Amino acid sequence: MKKTIYIIALLIAAFTSIISGNSLQAQGSALSDTVVMGASYANEIYYSMQNGKILASPRNTWDIAFRTMLRSSSILTNDGSGVVLYTYPKSDTSGWAGMDTTGFKTWTPMYNDVNDWENGAFSRNAKGYPDYGWGIYNSVSHDLNGDSLFIIQLRDGSLRKLWIKDKHSVQDIYHFRFANLDGTNDHTDTLNLANDLATDFVGFSLETNQRVNFQPPASSWDLVFTKYMSIQPGNVPYPAMAVLSNPDTRSKKFHPVPLTYTNWQVGPWDSLRSSIGWDWKVFSTSTMTYKVVDSLVYFIKPVGKDVYKLFFTSFAGGTTGAISFQQEKVLAFSINEHSSSGLSVKVYPNPVSDKLNLLVTANNSGELHIVLSDLSGRQLGADHPVGLSEGLNQFSIDVTGFKPGVYFLTASTADTKAVTKVIITR
Repeated sequence: MKKTIYIIALLIAAFTSIISGNSLQAQGSALSDTVVMGASYANEIYYSMQNGKILASPRNTWDIAFRTMLRSSSILTNDGSGVVLYTYPKSDTSGWAGMDTTGFKTWTPMYNDVNDWENGAFSRNAKGYPDYGWGIYNSVSHDLNGDSLFIIQLRDGSLRKLWIKDKHSVQDIYHFRFANLDGTNDHTDTLNLANDLATDFVGFSLETNQRVNFQPPASSWDLVFTKYMSIQPGNVPYPAMAVLSNPDTRSKKFHPVPLTYTNWQVGPWDSLRSSIGWDWKVFSTSTMTYKVVDSLVYFIKPVGKDVYKLFFTSFAGGTTGAISFQQEKVLAFSINEHSSSGLSVKVYPNPVSDKLNLLVTANNSGELHIVLSDLSGRQLGADHPVGLSEGLNQFSIDVTGFKPGVYFLTASTADTKAVTKVIITR
């Protein structure tokens, strides 16, 4: 019970800081901002176009990261911090005890897909359904069963052997095993992600044998300033400082255009992980400094949120990791939210694909009605009243039967109500 109260308290603190924060600027007014990653890009910065910097998270705390979505098989490596993954080519999982790493440097290293969060390094050898690279999908249980062994080089250069044994998809639980190459320090760990759906990924350190919660709630950030393994000209992988997009953030790139350019409606939105990426800056060998690319403008649109214009103004490089830019809200998303003084509702994750969680704070006990409606105000689905206690309440709604889109969620009692917008994705 104490653990549950603690988790809820953390969620309230996180959502209070995010939702109660004022927008950085009104529509049409420009804002200059700077984020500082630190020397050698020590931190990655999670950034909201509306609220500014959300979190500075140390990059050197985790080696692998598991996507929390129930239907996901994505497992990332911390490739921007030096983690390198190799598939063991000499045996299936039956060869765990006698893995021979002779010549492993000639094996093909595997990195995360630069464009797709769902295609982590462990999935790079996927052959398509039911083979997801590190495991085989079971159509009866919906579990993934690990059929591959890996050698992983950690951030400090040491090596481990690693086996992702399985994922129990319905429970959102992973089992995996890792050890030194000589078989010592053999660990089998369980990672339960059922309570982590508000974030996209949960990390794990193979050095400390601990899970690492390195991300803020997915609905709180739009961009992350980080370092990742990019693909440079000539198809050469190289670790680069870059700006990556939240899975639910869309962007457009215009070049060359004047920095006053505002015609963001032209062309389709880009949903790639690295749609902004690293190449908005260039290194000058004559001055040994970076400069930003001239006449380059981006437009950023988180799903269901405002449209922003962004262009970079300076980049300090690895000495301080400071990145300066100008952003401007060019279109306000025209859905108003209302919360009465007697009732407060916070939802997560938002956007949501399956289960929507509600934190409801009420001044009085009673009966609570929760309904979803579309943008025209038409109620969708039945109203199922639930008991409401004074103080904090927690509920969940299954939204798998709703089409992707923007909805109103209305929570009401006999004398008060609260309305918030919900984005459903697939």
